[in-house]
Amino acid sequence: MSEERSLNFLEQIIEEDIANGVNGGRVHTRFPPEPNGYLHIGHAKSICLNFGLAQKYNGLTNLRFDDTNPVKEDVEYVESIMEDVKWMGFQWNEVLFASDYFDQLYIYAETLIQKGLAYVDESTPEQIATFKGTPTTVGKPTPARSRSVEENLQLFREMKDGKHPDGAMVLRAKVDLASPNMLLRDPIMYRIKHAHHHRTGDKWCIYPMYDFAHGQSDSIEKITHSVCTLEFIPHRPLYDWFIKELDIFPSHQYEFARLNLSYTVMSKRKLLQLVQEGTVTGWDDPRMPTISGFRRKGYTAASIREFCERIGIAKRDNLIDLSLLEFCIREELNKTANRVMAVLDPIKLVITNYEAGKTEILNGENNPEDPNGGSREIPFSNTLYIEREDFMENPPKKFFRLGVGLSVRLKHAYIVKCESFEKDENGNVTTIYCSYIPESKSGSDTSGINVKGTIHWVSAAHAETAEVRLYDRLFKVENPAAEEGDFKDFINPDSLHIVEKAYIEPALAKAQLGDRFQFLRKGYFAVDPDSKPGALVFNRTVTLKDTWAKESKH
Repeated sequence: MSEERSLNFLEQIIEEDIANGVNGGRVHTRFPPEPNGYLHIGHAKSICLNFGLAQKYNGLTNLRFDDTNPVKEDVEYVESIMEDVKWMGFQWNEVLFASDYFDQLYIYAETLIQKGLAYVDESTPEQIATFKGTPTTVGKPTPARSRSVEENLQLFREMKDGKHPDGAMVLRAKVDLASPNMLLRDPIMYRIKHAHHHRTGDKWCIYPMYDFAHGQSDSIEKITHSVCTLEFIPHRPLYDWFIKELDIFPSHQYEFARLNLSYTVMSKRKLLQLVQEGTVTGWDDPRMPTISGFRRKGYTAASIREFCERIGIAKRDNLIDLSLLEFCIREELNKTANRVMAVLDPIKLVITNYEAGKTEILNGENNPEDPNGGSREIPFSNTLYIEREDFMENPPKKFFRLGVGLSVRLKHAYIVKCESFEKDENGNVTTIYCSYIPESKSGSDTSGINVKGTIHWVSAAHAETAEVRLYDRLFKVENPAAEEGDFKDFINPDSLHIVEKAYIEPALAKAQLGDRFQFLRKGYFAVDPDSKPGALVFNRTVTLKDTWAKESKH
């Protein structure tokens, strides 16, 4: 957005820190996803924020993978995340992994044991939960809490050496069993997991918990502003406690409102379920709220960055309307996408007074919004395909398309008047017959005739064919996560309609992956990776208008 905007609260904090010489005026952020799924639009907001703040204040941003749970993580996710960040238009300072710090984190854990601030506990998860108490009752120490430093060190080293099975014991921080913040009631720092890690292999069979690994990783990297979402507010006292007790670089955590988008779900667990159960074709299905899904659908990185800029940075969670994101891509594609003609539900139109077999080359403007957009050649003949919805047997009064006796302009071509039509044995109209007015050619019309309707068409003799996938919202309700029952009960059964054989003008035959077009009167479309030479596939990126806004008012 070009107009000046006021600073968000994080920019205010950073400018104050710079003015006061905090950390030498240095700004160093990080984007720390867990590689257990593909990034979604909520992560896009975090990417824009972390990288954007560093860019604005001449700082650095690390891309750090929070890979502390080997059971759920995969190299595929690491690679997809790196691709998404680059596609979004950002460059990291370094690619780092929490697993880079496993040795250092282990030393930190032993340091806390030696200070009497951590202990090994072999209580069951149920026992630990019971002893922790409730938000209204204080917790009680398990028998393990009074263990000696020496015994805790020995048991922790045995855990590391693989002498105990999964779940046999955990390492807990000794914080405050009476704290009203349940996360401070002796949280777990390490658990035993005999699992192969995608980077460290089988070196470790104990893995740090997020709350122990995260702040220390920030500190090791000397992150100045650790930005995360609001659900981590209760975690901040523990983040600060570990840093203080270990006496290490004082990274500081700040929280902002996560992005919740209407007509979708943002839970990685639910998104994984949609993939695994075959509700969608994969993480990059264009109905998914993933960055790769939006990319495949035809969204641009610029439109997603613009969307993140428009919604701003808030301190309170709210539901953002998907139509704002659709507005951002519409606004961009209106300026940049070439206009072309494609007929998705064809009916034949024969011009009876135009010479059969004759081909005329017409000139079509590529983009009226772009003075330098140029033009293309469009072949015209006496037999065309038009959209079935552009003809009615018994048209109502204000129907400005074709019916017997009605006239329209063919885009870039002539005015035609419908004379008659033919039906098949099932009563379906198959062909309509029109006459044309030779003097009405677009750009040199001397006919003096005005018509109210203009329709698109494709010459039957020259048309290429393509598959067109018409995507719509994946859910029927605005906030599926807030509805009672299974979220999948609210899936939109009409979220995908496939047109196996659409007719497209020949200029489209050379379209490449990454090309985006406006199909006149139909919407914006992008070439799908499933395309092959001679067998193009187009995805609908967005409709020309917000059709959902109208429907939601009824």
